[in-house]
Amino acid sequence: MRRLVLIASITLSLGLAGQAAAEQTTSSGIHYRWVDASGLPHYSDGLTNDAVKYGYDVISVNGMVIQHVGRALSPSERAAADKQAAEEAAKQHAIEARKRADMDLLNTYPDEDALKTEQQQILENLDDQMSTTRANLHSQDAALTDLLNRAADNERAKQPVPKFLTDQISAERNVVANERALLQRQKESRDATVQQQAQELQHYRELKAAQKEDRGY
Repeated sequence: MRRLVLIASITLSLGLAGQAAAEQTTSSGIHYRWVDASGLPHYSDGLTNDAVKYGYDVISVNGMVIQHVGRALSPSERAAADKQAAEEAAKQHAIEARKRADMDLLNTYPDEDALKTEQQQILENLDDQMSTTRANLHSQDAALTDLLNRAADNERAKQPVPKFLTDQISAERNVVANERALLQRQKESRDATVQQQAQELQHYRELKAAQKEDRGY
């Protein structure tokens, strides 16, 4: 009999201890709060499907918001969010790249004259390329003119123009056309370079002015 009383006492003590532990866990654990589609707030000790659906706040025992978790996104919303995140990352990457380019510009050219000298050298190289193309074009034009004169001599003599001559004329015309197209591309490239250099020089001046302002002189 005494043994039964002892067992019952131990069992009761364990039950009370377990209940106390459960109550302590509930009272010290985190809670969840969310607002449904009607705007009504809800609270629970466990994370429910509705909380995940609408988004929820994680609440500490003293009522403070520990974390906010947004609602679950649909596949289309997730794709849009991923796209926006990628665009923002690309913008930030471009900003960082521009900062590095600005620092390289300032570090490479100690003053405006150094930058102008480099720009002028680039233009002179382009001019040299155009000069070479013009010389080649002049030479090819002369060769084409000679071939055409030979064909005209045959025609004046009322003789047929040999096939090899017509083939040479056709090939030389292609060469001349290619040289003219190359010269036009080089001109356009030089014009674009001049505009780019003007923008670069203006940007350099702005960077130098900002640098002086930061240094206080």
